Amino acid sequence: MTTPLVALVDCNNFYASCERVFEPWLEGRPIIVLSNNDGCVVARSNESKAIGIPMGAPVHECKDLIRQYGVVVRSSNYALYGDMSRRVMNILSEYSPNQEVYSIDECFLDFTGMPKPLELAAKLRGDVRKRTGIPVAVGIGRTKTLAKLGNYCAKRIEPYKASGVFSWEELEAMDYMHLLCGIDVGEVWGIGRRIAAKLESLGIHKVSQLVTADPKLIRKHFSVVVERTVNELNGTPCLSLEEMAPDKKQIIASRSFGNLITDLEDLEASVASHVSRGVEKLRRQHSTASLLTVFIQTNRFRLQDPQYHPSLPVALVQPSADVGVFQTAANQALRRIYRAGYRYKKAGIMLQGIQSDQVWQTDLFAPEPDPVREALMQTLDRVNRKYGRGTVKAATELLGSRWQMKQELRSPRYTTCWEELPVVR
Repeated sequence: MTTPLVALVDCNNFYASCERVFEPWLEGRPIIVLSNNDGCVVARSNESKAIGIPMGAPVHECKDLIRQYGVVVRSSNYALYGDMSRRVMNILSEYSPNQEVYSIDECFLDFTGMPKPLELAAKLRGDVRKRTGIPVAVGIGRTKTLAKLGNYCAKRIEPYKASGVFSWEELEAMDYMHLLCGIDVGEVWGIGRRIAAKLESLGIHKVSQLVTADPKLIRKHFSVVVERTVNELNGTPCLSLEEMAPDKKQIIASRSFGNLITDLEDLEASVASHVSRGVEKLRRQHSTASLLTVFIQTNRFRLQDPQYHPSLPVALVQPSADVGVFQTAANQALRRIYRAGYRYKKAGIMLQGIQSDQVWQTDLFAPEPDPVREALMQTLDRVNRKYGRGTVKAATELLGSRWQMKQELRSPRYTTCWEELPVVR
């Protein structure tokens, strides 16, 4: 039988790399990308990591380092990052019959039976860089966990950093264990901080110790997930490639405001926008939902302000994917939980009771689904896909704009907005 082989392709410092594609002068400069409302550091270039800017740090705590080293600061540009991700993933799909897009900047490829996988990985890297400008690293192994760990080696361990490609299949047994002796157990995919701390308390500090750990010890102290991880590290596949992402069982749409909000109309506009986004995701996976929860929150860090964090679930008579149904329910729920006199920082919605739109249990007293409304939803999706999200929206979304998040340092949306296309003179 052919030995299974998996490649994990990961974009290097993806957000920072996207910024550099259209601004080449940023190459070699330290870059940081900020979270919603320009609050915390969510992405760093290698140069920013080298000068000591920590991930997740509030940007105001990094001002001295930013000033001292001339760090380039950008707001998150989700439209640009999402479009660049789609381009990268489309190219990667050309290199394997089976692809699992794992996140916005990484995916698994099935390399089973592929001749000269190292050469294929090198070609893949060059092709992605040439066609998108995004640098990637490739880890190759018999399992997804080994491929993930191989990608870590391709990015951080000499001499593999130079080529950006690493394969466990190319190592002798002695070199394999020697390499694992230098990698902390917390670097393994699926081993979080708590599990790593527990492993270390049992004397397991390095990946080499986890690979050779007594299965009875692992079974006694940990869940089956950790046992599968150990098996995968030993070359036994336990995780299959998921070519189709599983449907979401819960959809949450929320966002902190750029300013503190007191007016009901601003909250209504915010909630309406989140409903539109959440129901759009629902229809995209061909599902319906039967439960909507609306929530609003004050800023828990402003201790001088009175606090209020209500939420209200609303059950539908029958499952739906009609944005109008959910907008009506959301408005009613929001008006019930809203209280004047509070300064609100965040609002959002959650969709639950999600099932396939092919499954339908009718209610004796509920009206039949309206085919006209279904056609309207399909038209709405087509228009927004063609002309951009939010081209057609609910009137409630226009009630206020003060809730929109701050993006004062956002770069242009070079690939998705006509008004922001680069101009060559």
